[in-house]
Amino acid sequence: MKRLLFFLSFFILLTSCKNTTVEKPDNLIDEDKMVDILFDVSILEAIKVTNPKSLETRKINSNKYIYQKYKIDSLQFAKSDLYYASDVANYEKMYKKVIEKIDNVRKTDSINNAKIKK
Repeated sequence: MKRLLFFLSFFILLTSCKNTTVEKPDNLIDEDKMVDILFDVSILEAIKVTNPKSLETRKINSNKYIYQKYKIDSLQFAKSDLYYASDVANYEKMYKKVIEKIDNVRKTDSINNAKIKK
């Protein structure tokens, strides 16, 4: 009985791990634009964590801000994100680009801060 359960579990695991990609949505957000969106979302989330009241004080709804800035809606974003996330290797490359953009902002800020202190 244990062997049957083992093989059944193994079979279920094996069939569930097939490389299935999500169907490409009709209004897919361009990959470069998606990287920009993910960058902005990361920045807004960092602001929420470090200074939660700052967005609230300025009456900024981060989701609404993203949708207006990039002229997209929540469904288009969700479907595009799901599509890109279904290809893990490519999604990882996209997030590496986001991290590079964040690092560039940090470097620029530290250079500007050093110039101000002089």
